[in-house]
Formats: sequence, C-alpha cells, structure tokens
Amino acid sequence: MEVLTITKENFESEVLQSDKPVLLDFWAVWCGPCRMVSPIVDEIANERDDIKVGKINVDEQSELAQQFGVMSIPTLVVMKNGEIANKAVGALPKDEILALL
Repeated sequence: MEVLTITKENFESEVLQSDKPVLLDFWAVWCGPCRMVSPIVDEIANERDDIKVGKINVDEQSELAQQFGVMSIPTLVVMKNGEIANKAVGALPKDEILALL
C-alpha cells in the first residue's frame, strides 16, 4: 500500500475513520534521523496490506504536530480506532517499528 501524505484536510477521513491501524511518521526535510526512518516506513507500507501508513511533515502541518504533542522528530504514532495505541520518538530499526503495530 502506498504511503499517504497526511494533512489536516484528510486527517479525519484517512486516520480517524480508518478501519485499519495507521502508522504515522512525523518528519521534516531537515531532519537527519527522519531520513534514516523514512525508507523503513516506506518498506513497511509496501509489505503490509493490513495497515495504513501516513507521513506528516511537521513544518507544513504544525497543527497536527501540536495535536499529537510532537516535540522531537522522527515521532512514530500508531492509531487504532481513532485513538493513539502506541508512540515512539527517535530513529528505530524496522523490527522495533513493527513491534509498535
């Protein structure tokens, strides 16, 4: 499944109303650790049909970043049934990201 670009405009339909768990990657262009996590998140999106994967650029979507209390990036959030089910901060290896799900 392709990675979705999540904005405040599509957040409700793609995340809150999703029938699948959603892995959200909060990132920014200038963030080195984000560049390390991004290909792993893309890989997970391609391998798993049972989840949705979305990326939120914190510079462009500061309201969403504030809503989730994102203080440092990368921050990964797993949403299930419109609620935060799991959250992790920092660059993680693939197995630890999968464990969040």
